[in-house]
Amino acid sequence: MDVGIGEYLALASILFGIGAMGFLTRRNFLIQLMSIEVMLNSVNVMLVAFNRYQPSNHDGQVFAFFVIAIAAAEAAVGLAIVISLFRLQKSVETDLPSALKH
Repeated sequence: MDVGIGEYLALASILFGIGAMGFLTRRNFLIQLMSIEVMLNSVNVMLVAFNRYQPSNHDGQVFAFFVIAIAAAEAAVGLAIVISLFRLQKSVETDLPSALKH
């Protein structure tokens, strides 16, 4: 059975929707970071799916590697922010933005 590009796009859209809903509805900073990672991975699925249907061109895979590198840097910076937020507030909830003005 051959999987078409529509199935890949549907999967990536569902993943992006789950990530967006997780980011918008949760107050925990760690869950928001994980939701961003899910959204970035959905972009990777789209890039590789488009690359699969153009075998002579590898731009999609190159961009996917860049997205992975950006995601790793985002995770490192995000975890540093979480650690400093936890040291100040003893919580990682993001519903009190006025506490971040220190």
